[in-house]
Amino acid sequence: MSRVEMVEDNTTENTETGSSAYVPSLQLTEGQPSPFAANGGLSYMSFDRNGDAGTAAAMKAALTQISSGEGQAVLDMLDRAPVGPIETKWGTGFRTYEECLEYIKANDIKAPEGGLALPLHYTINEQPSYSIVTSNALWRDPSRKAEAQVLRKDEEDNMRRCLYFPQVMRDARRIEEYYPGLSPNSPECMDRLGVALAHCESKCQNFYDSAEVERVFYPEIEKLLLDFFPDATDALVYNHDVFDKDYQGDRTEDQDNKNPGVNARYANIVHNDLNDNSGRVRCRELLTKNLRNFGRQQHYTEEQADAKMSRRFMSINLAKPMETVQQNPFVLCAWPSFADQPYITNYRIYDDRVGETTRFTYRSGHEWYWFPNQTSTEVSMLKCYDSVTDGSVSRYSFHSAAIDPTAADDAPCRKNAVVRSYIFF
Repeated sequence: MSRVEMVEDNTTENTETGSSAYVPSLQLTEGQPSPFAANGGLSYMSFDRNGDAGTAAAMKAALTQISSGEGQAVLDMLDRAPVGPIETKWGTGFRTYEECLEYIKANDIKAPEGGLALPLHYTINEQPSYSIVTSNALWRDPSRKAEAQVLRKDEEDNMRRCLYFPQVMRDARRIEEYYPGLSPNSPECMDRLGVALAHCESKCQNFYDSAEVERVFYPEIEKLLLDFFPDATDALVYNHDVFDKDYQGDRTEDQDNKNPGVNARYANIVHNDLNDNSGRVRCRELLTKNLRNFGRQQHYTEEQADAKMSRRFMSINLAKPMETVQQNPFVLCAWPSFADQPYITNYRIYDDRVGETTRFTYRSGHEWYWFPNQTSTEVSMLKCYDSVTDGSVSRYSFHSAAIDPTAADDAPCRKNAVVRSYIFF
């Protein structure tokens, strides 16, 4: 069945059940290859049944994929590989950070001034993957214990299907040295590379207080975005995460009360938070349903959302340190170096929606940037989605946490707030 036929078939069934699931068509950038994804890239929202937003279909697909044994075959290949470097079709990878770092040193891989060569963690599995979020009712249902065990093991195995590869970081503050006339502090930089740098002196005193972050920091970032993008008409910050591995207080997450908790894990895998489907689905969820919206309440009708989304809009993540970053820095990859590379869809299954994030395989030519010793007033910006598909601008960036091998052994881990936003034009 073709993608068009699947859309038509499922649209008919959705109409019959009275569902109003928003099903975007896949909108690849001109020249961009199709992703590695289920259903030919079609959103699981098209498989909505009685308002479940396609979650039942996604859960079934996850279990079916596990039973196929293809993911296990990747693990078996890694288990059979001899100790040391592993040759893949993308390049030489390593099981551990330390092995990859030794390879970098032994091969004298150099970085430009202000830069750094270090290992980054990439998937080597080109199948789409599935993550059942912690809030999913599956984990609290005794009758589904066997399914839960299978799915939890596969989630753990997803990280085992990754290897470390050597990459070179460039100092993002020096982008103009690599692209003459292009300031890292400009909307042009975001359009061209998908990354940029902004300045913010926040009045937020306690980033561990989610209510204060929402009350003080969200409006500050919305103003920053409107100032940074002079053609923008509206900016919406809709949620945030706080990262601090060493935090000793309460980490409890409470989504109902708009409290994300304090995250002790840094995302140590090359990824992007959205894709061609989820960039639009997430936007519409916020505008029409306020679904998991920590920010200003939205009251758009379906028709008003259609009109707003018919013009250009972007999703941007912004990361602001609470103190100068010494370890576990954010690293960001520039769009031109992977614009012709297919992404791999990771489906995040909630009770009421199926989100889509992306992962990538290694390429030696990926153009990576970091902000060495990023200060508390420096805000790194990365594009997660852009509705423009004609190839004239970057569509997204991908990113990861990294381990800085030059940092002191006792250097504190990164403490920062990451906010997610949409900007409309």
